[in-house]
Amino acid sequence: MRCPYCSNEDTQVKDSRPTEDGTSIRRRRVCTACGGRFTTFERVQLRELVVVKRSGRRVPFDRDKLTRSVQIALRKRPVEPERIERMITGIVRQLESLGENDIEAGQIGALVMEGLKTLDPVAYVRFASVYRDFREVKDFESVLGELNSEND
Repeated sequence: MRCPYCSNEDTQVKDSRPTEDGTSIRRRRVCTACGGRFTTFERVQLRELVVVKRSGRRVPFDRDKLTRSVQIALRKRPVEPERIERMITGIVRQLESLGENDIEAGQIGALVMEGLKTLDPVAYVRFASVYRDFREVKDFESVLGELNSEND
């Protein structure tokens, strides 16, 4: 692992332990050159996923990008970080278990929408407004109508 401070490639693991949810391993590392300390996380990856964008462009799947987009939708919402992480891990597992390396961007968006709907309705509407490219107020009304009809 390369040191983030001096780019030295020789670092030592000082401590390893599973994260609270058990989905990754937290490693405390120290650089042998500069003495800098940093933490890395190691996750199991079942397959190399490639996202096929609407334009046809293909990019490697990035869990961090998925996390950032979910966190933007959930900004200032009272949702525990553990629940968010469980949702994201669940989405990644679903994608990996599809059996395909190529994943349509729309499939990822649909899974995020499904997860946010149960996690937080406000975040669901926020994400939907970007994902579905809302242009008018009636677009919001339509999604709110869907939510209300499901809750009745």
